Amino acid sequence: MAEVFTRPNSPYGGARTAGAIDQGLRSFMLGTYNYMALGVAGTAVVVMLLMANPQVMAAIALGPMKWVVFAGVLGLGFFAPRLFFGGSDVVAHGAYWLYCALWGALIAPMVSLYVGMGLAGIVGQAFFIAAAMFAVTSLIGYTTKKDMTGWSGFLSMASIGLIIVMVGSYFFINDAGTSKMVSMGISAVVVLLFSVITAFETQAIKSMYIEQASYGNEAQLKRSSIFGAFMLYGSFVTLFIHILNLLGLASRE
Repeated sequence: MAEVFTRPNSPYGGARTAGAIDQGLRSFMLGTYNYMALGVAGTAVVVMLLMANPQVMAAIALGPMKWVVFAGVLGLGFFAPRLFFGGSDVVAHGAYWLYCALWGALIAPMVSLYVGMGLAGIVGQAFFIAAAMFAVTSLIGYTTKKDMTGWSGFLSMASIGLIIVMVGSYFFINDAGTSKMVSMGISAVVVLLFSVITAFETQAIKSMYIEQASYGNEAQLKRSSIFGAFMLYGSFVTLFIHILNLLGLASRE
C-alpha cells in the first residue's frame, strides 16, 4: 500500500502515511478477530448451560420461543448498522453479545441431539473444519487485490433466497428421504456461499478501517471493530451449523 491517505478535515493534519495505516489495520483486525473469538466462546457457554437445563432447551426447541429467537437473530442482523453506528459503545456491545447468546440458544438443540446420539465427535470435527475454512477464506479476503464490492447485491439475494428455501422445506417437505437430500443440498450451498461471504466481509472490514482511520475517529473505529466481529461471527457460526449438518447426515447413512 504505497499511497498516502489524505482528508481535508483530518485531525492528523490532512494525511496518514501508508505505514501508519498498515500498522493500525493489523491492530484493528486483531481486535476484531478477538471479539469474534470471545463471541464464539460465549455461544459455547450458552450451549452448555442449555444442555445442562434440558427443560429450558426443550421449551426453546419445541415451543414458539424458537421463532422468537430466530426472529431476534434476523432482526439484529437487519438493524445491526443502526445499532452499532447510531448508538453508543454500550449499545454496540449489547447488540453483539445478545446476538451471540441468541445463536447459542438456536444451535443448542442441534448440538445436544448429536451428543445424545453418541456423535459428539462430529461436533468437534465440524468446529475445526469450520474454523479452517473461515481462516482460509478470511485470509483470502484480507490479501486479495480483487475488489469484491460489486458482489454485495448477489450475496445478499442469495442469502435471502436460501432462508426462504430453508423455511419452505421445513413446512412443505414431509418425506424423510426427500427432506434429507434437500437438507444436504442446502447445507452444501450454504457452506460454499458463506465461504465467499467471509472473504467479502473481511475485505469490507478492511476497507471500513482504512476509510475511517483516515479521519482519525477512534470512537467510530471501536464500534467498527465490534461490528466487524458481528459480521464475521455470523458467517462462522453459519458455516459451523451447516458443516455439522452435513457430517451428521452422512454419519447416519
